[in-house]
Amino acid sequence: MSQSPEPPTGDPDPRTDEPGSGASESSARAGRAVLALVIAASSLVVIDMTIVAIGLPDIRRDLGGSLADIQWVMVAYLITMGAVTQVMGSLSDAVGRRRVFLFGAALFTAASLACGLAPGVYVLDVARAVQGVGGAILMVNALPLLSHQFAGERRNMAISTWGSAATAVGLLAPLLGGVLVEWLSWRALFLVNLPVGLAILALGLRHLPADTPAPGAVRTVRRPGALLLVAALGLGNFALLRGADQGWTSAATLLQSATALALLALFLRGESRADAPLFDLALFRAPAFTGAALAVFMSRVLTIGGTVYFVQYFHDALHLGPVAIGLLLAPVFLAQMAAGMAGGKLLTRFAPGHVIATGYACKAAGAALLALAFPTAATEAHPWLLALPLLVWGTGGGIAGAPVMAVAMNVTGRDRAGMVSGTITSLASIGAGLGTAALGVLYASRLNGAASGSNPSPEAVASAAATVLYTSAALATLTLAAVLILISPRHTPAPARKASPG
Repeated sequence: MSQSPEPPTGDPDPRTDEPGSGASESSARAGRAVLALVIAASSLVVIDMTIVAIGLPDIRRDLGGSLADIQWVMVAYLITMGAVTQVMGSLSDAVGRRRVFLFGAALFTAASLACGLAPGVYVLDVARAVQGVGGAILMVNALPLLSHQFAGERRNMAISTWGSAATAVGLLAPLLGGVLVEWLSWRALFLVNLPVGLAILALGLRHLPADTPAPGAVRTVRRPGALLLVAALGLGNFALLRGADQGWTSAATLLQSATALALLALFLRGESRADAPLFDLALFRAPAFTGAALAVFMSRVLTIGGTVYFVQYFHDALHLGPVAIGLLLAPVFLAQMAAGMAGGKLLTRFAPGHVIATGYACKAAGAALLALAFPTAATEAHPWLLALPLLVWGTGGGIAGAPVMAVAMNVTGRDRAGMVSGTITSLASIGAGLGTAALGVLYASRLNGAASGSNPSPEAVASAAATVLYTSAALATLTLAAVLILISPRHTPAPARKASPG
């Protein structure tokens, strides 16, 4: 791939922009249906990453099993999702978006039913692993489906809306989970997916366009390479997720990490010689793609990693329950949704690198403000002091995240949309795990240094969480600088305008 970016992928259908025409109205309805379908599917996947944590104590009480068995209810889902994402993205390039997406929706829905009816913890763990595979398929096909359905400014707005909704909806998971467990049972955490999953299948069968592989698309997936990549990503994600319990410097964690890196090296060596690679390192020759990949990775490091530890602060320093924590996170959700929509509009007037950098500036400011407010809120027991900093944090996430996916898709070829989506989604998964782990080490170190007993005081928790947020502010500032360099106007197409006929 040359260093200059390719034109935006997915040439527009001229009917799309003929005002008042029947074809235009039909195309607009189809576009709204596909966008709703993709948002609903991605929201299910994101919510199921965290909502189950609320029900773990009840699951263990009803089904029995050790603490490790119960933890696998969370871990199995995340590991399988992270392991197969890249493979599923390239598979959709080869087989077709529609059939792969519908298979993923059916698999996710069936696995949710199995989880909700599980008679024992081991059945639940296996069903969650299968659910993770279905979730990976749904997530990795979202971008290619939107890229195919929309063009120009409408594509950027669609991707921005999807990205903001999928990220922000995860913040509602603790509140939704608390309500379901408190009013119904832990089984409702999984069974609630059934009506949504069935609706996704019905919408998909009706509205998803027929599979028409683009010229030059890879028609097969190399099985040995796919197995190597699944093993490497699966083991790497396992090491990140279990590192804190095993010990980051323990023999088990070091062996898992080293084996994952060795398998990844073997995979990349094989891919460099393949005629039809599952993953092409040449994607990173485009500076804008590298910048977009970095921005997605750091977004998850900060959003997932940082949020984990200020949620910990809400619980341990402010002594809030799940519902109250969910309500306190509402400003983040609202700001992220609104800012994501605004970010899509900003792409029509400003260079994407400048828009993303503005988001990271807000992210840095929000993190710093939260770090400053934590000690005061903890000592005065006044959590609403955090509402304004949380709004700034959420605004930054919405603005920064909205254009990133559009940049990644617009500077690569349409025939590799699945590969690109798989790469970006895999980096997001790794960023979430690595951010949680790295910031967790910092949090624990600072907490142990500040605490004098086994039950740390609110002040000690506030100090540890503030350290994490100050670090997040510094990381956001560094990412801002990198984005301005890599996603500069000379590396990206001009701001998207409304697509013209022809």
